Amino acid sequence: MRRIIQYIKQSLSWKLSLGILLMAIPIFMLSIGLLFLQSKEQIKEEATKHASSVLNTTMQRIHRAMNIVETATDINDWEILAHLNPDSILAYSRFIVMLNSQIDGCSISTEPNTFQKYGRFFSAYTVREGDSVTTVIEEPYDYFEKVWYKTPHLQGKPCWAVYYDESDSLDLTLDGMIASYSKPLYNADKHFVGIISTDLSLIRLSKTITAEVPYPDSYFVMTGEEGRYFVHPDSTKLFTQTIFTNADPQHNADIYALGHEMTTGKQGSMHVRIDGKPCLVCYQPVPGTPWSLALVCPEWSILRGYNRLNYIIGPLIILGLLFILLYCSVTVAHAIHPLYRLTSKVQRIAEGHYDEHVKLSKYNDVVGRLQNTFAAMQESLSQHVADIQQMNEEAALRNEELVHTSELAKKADRQKSLFIQNVSHQIRTPLNIIMGFSQVMKDSKGALPEEETKSITDMMQYNALMLHRMALMLFDSSARGTTEEIYAQKNDEVICNEIARECITSIQEQYPEIPMHFSSDVSDDFSITTNRKYLRKSIHEILYNAVKYSDGQNISLRVSEAGSKIRFIIEDTGPGIAEEECSHLFEMFTKVNDLSEGLGLGLPLARRHIRNLGGDLLLDLDYHKGCRFIIEMPKV
Repeated sequence: MRRIIQYIKQSLSWKLSLGILLMAIPIFMLSIGLLFLQSKEQIKEEATKHASSVLNTTMQRIHRAMNIVETATDINDWEILAHLNPDSILAYSRFIVMLNSQIDGCSISTEPNTFQKYGRFFSAYTVREGDSVTTVIEEPYDYFEKVWYKTPHLQGKPCWAVYYDESDSLDLTLDGMIASYSKPLYNADKHFVGIISTDLSLIRLSKTITAEVPYPDSYFVMTGEEGRYFVHPDSTKLFTQTIFTNADPQHNADIYALGHEMTTGKQGSMHVRIDGKPCLVCYQPVPGTPWSLALVCPEWSILRGYNRLNYIIGPLIILGLLFILLYCSVTVAHAIHPLYRLTSKVQRIAEGHYDEHVKLSKYNDVVGRLQNTFAAMQESLSQHVADIQQMNEEAALRNEELVHTSELAKKADRQKSLFIQNVSHQIRTPLNIIMGFSQVMKDSKGALPEEETKSITDMMQYNALMLHRMALMLFDSSARGTTEEIYAQKNDEVICNEIARECITSIQEQYPEIPMHFSSDVSDDFSITTNRKYLRKSIHEILYNAVKYSDGQNISLRVSEAGSKIRFIIEDTGPGIAEEECSHLFEMFTKVNDLSEGLGLGLPLARRHIRNLGGDLLLDLDYHKGCRFIIEMPKV
């Protein structure tokens, strides 16, 4: 045995034979499986056609039975109206039942006090009991609220109704379940006078429906407009359960889809799981009613004959595999071409495809050793080529990084120069004013008029404040300022209206001639928890810009709520900001106009402060009368 195993391992022909067999087995099994599945789908398709045909035939029988009831009712209503008296009503009720064997009962009920002799209620009822027909005047009861009376009365037209008559003492149907065709009666003056209701036993209707089924275990169900069962092999579900009862929307989505199709009057077929078993359901609406009839066919019953094929397919598969093995053993000796694949690999490598993979062989025969030698050569060559490619990629990446770093350095140098020039200019201007006015006051030796002295001191104070403001901005933009801002306390209780008014007051102290408007949608005691210093600084900066860069006529600050946020909205009228400048508005050291005063830090620092407090600073791009900035803060 050991020699045989050793011979098979070293024999290329035997290895190829086994390889072909292992390749053929999945193909053979897949082909048989596909044929098997195709046959199964074909049987299901034929079952659907057969079930639909049976359903159509059954629906024709139902329609014929219902048509008899409708015709018998429709052809007698005018005679009832022509002879509207108690005796005639009793006679016509009996006449309709006696002449139509498909009808199990007929009720003619009038409106209240139609006949003074009988008081408020008068209803003649005829019932079929076997071969006999009985006609009675029903005992007085409130039939006006019954579905067979109320529905056609409200709709003003004939309709079918299925109901459970708990007061049925005549044993008309199983558990008092009745299908009734009800038609309203109108006299010559178009006044409603009553209802003629012709009854069809649901037992009779069920027998008509179940007279023919396509498979031994299939059955019919009939549902109403809400999916309630009217016909079902399990009588405990009648009138008490719907098609959606005990169905989970997540795990029984197919049941819900079927129920939706049936309750909306659709027609078709569907594969669903009923009580955990796959079933084919064909359904269609009952004409002239809101009902739907469905034929349920369990799949195991449909596939009963198909499943017997398993006993035939098994032996066929075994015979097929034996035939493949025999065929391989005869032909493999004439089909040994193991070197072709290796030759194609070598050809691909020679053409420059150095990543072409040559697998290692675990066999020690001549072809196996040759294959392993080529595999080692290809691996070494591929690794060498990969190393060269990696070096080239790394070099290209470093070059790109150097170019990018160089550009960033040049840009930073340009920004530094521009910033130094801007700071020098912005600081030199107020310093020159302060130094000039101080020299004037020194030279005057107190001889200037009081009004002129006040004007000079105000101008000096204004420029000193500008210097102080620029110094604070430079500090905020520095590393220390950023660190202080990050670790700033955010537990101040800030009253929104109060801080808004403080900012307006502070700006008006500098610019008393500029009118400013304040409004609020929140109460004066409404507060948020944040850092008072940085919130006030940000609002103050926006108001300051509004004063400096608008027409100074319509500056307003409004406080409002927006869901879980509080908004501080600053609006002005004037030239506004060009659309192409909006994207750079919040960048450090960026100004809309290089000749304007300022360092280009106000808005960027304000946004940074607000965002560190958990909010945001936005420019409303939809506002075109000037500028509208919105500070959003969380309501915490």
